[in-house]
Formats: sequence, C-alpha cells, structure tokens
Amino acid sequence: MLNVHSNPDAPLTVDVMRRYVRVTHDDGVFVEFDFAIGWPELYVELVLPRPAFEDFCVRNQVVHMDPIPEQPTNQSDDEEI
Repeated sequence: MLNVHSNPDAPLTVDVMRRYVRVTHDDGVFVEFDFAIGWPELYVELVLPRPAFEDFCVRNQVVHMDPIPEQPTNQSDDEEI
C-alpha cells in the first residue's frame, strides 16, 4: 500500500502483493496490457494469448484498471479549419 505523507522525510511503503492490469488492446487472439506491481503508474507492457492472459490474471489476483482515456489528436497544419 502506497503511503504518501506531507512530510518528505517519511518513508514510503508499497503493497507488492497488489497487482494491476490495464488492457490496451484485445483482438480476440492476443491481449496487450499494462502490468504493474505495487504502483499502478509504474508498469510494463505485455502481450499474451487470450487463454494465457486469463490464467495470468487469476494467478496474480489482479486489480483491473480503467482504460486510459483517448488523448485528443492535434490537427495537422495541412488541414483547413
């Protein structure tokens, strides 16, 4: 469990038993996802076949995170307004 204090000298603690998953793409065959341990904002990107992903989630007792909202794209300089 992350413990954030207003005192910068206070120690930070993290629950390394808490595992997080955020699916970023699922084509029905492979699942692309972010996987984090302890800190959901610090993750690695992984790809597994769907059955292996489902087993991975069960074995790690993951917490599923919401998808990251789509970022608006900037209009190209070539487009007319």
